Amino acid sequence: MRWSWTLLAAAAVAAALTGAVDAVGQEYGERAFKRALVTFAVARTLNGVISVAQGTEVAVEPGGVGVNFTVGQVLDPINDLVERFSSVMLVATTSLGLQNVLLRMVSWWGITAALVITAAFTVMLVWRAPGGRVRRRWVLNAFLAMAFVRFVVPLLIIGTGLVFDTFLEAEQAAATSALETTSQQIEAFNQQPPVAADADQSMLDRLATLVDDSLESMNVRERLESFKNRASNASEHIINLIVIFVLQTIILPLGFIWLLLELTKKLGSRLVTPD
Repeated sequence: MRWSWTLLAAAAVAAALTGAVDAVGQEYGERAFKRALVTFAVARTLNGVISVAQGTEVAVEPGGVGVNFTVGQVLDPINDLVERFSSVMLVATTSLGLQNVLLRMVSWWGITAALVITAAFTVMLVWRAPGGRVRRRWVLNAFLAMAFVRFVVPLLIIGTGLVFDTFLEAEQAAATSALETTSQQIEAFNQQPPVAADADQSMLDRLATLVDDSLESMNVRERLESFKNRASNASEHIINLIVIFVLQTIILPLGFIWLLLELTKKLGSRLVTPD
């Protein structure tokens, strides 16, 4: 057990002093935070254009007969979902930002110094003649606790990042891109001006306007039908993004914390034994 504790202490001190684990964790953390910010911005934009569209009407007046198409009615089914999505993304972005702050805190020189001190006491204790078992167990457990505190945040960020890159990155990028397209289409509808007939037109001009406006009316109907399909697809993408970010910012971090804690406890129970 002496060599096991010595190697474990040396590895922990080397990782803490070089900052290698922290650097990898910081890279994963910053990437995740930027992705969440982009998705949160998409969510807020989508929420904003839908809110504007709630009262928007696309008006076509073939031959002076008004035909109104309310875009907001098409978007009503996903309006509440988008608002909840914005709230989820706010929580997810805050969680990722908090992880980055905690990473800077655990890499503080004071925590690293405490780890180095407990590691030195551990090595000295295991290589000297066996003494008091209570003191021995206290020192070894103190070292394991300091190692857990020092590395739990960077390791959970790295673990979460690896899972995301392997299983979730492509789906998240595709869903975010689809929502950006949907936002652009809704905004285009919001900015579309109504088409009105001119009362001073001649009979021939009115007939031409009637034909043009009728074709425009058919085109708007087709666009609204396509719009309805895209709104349905947007709901699916929103749900996928909610699942991805809840998994990345809540479930996976809690799972990695539990896993690292259990590994630390099992390691301590196996190694904290008298020679």
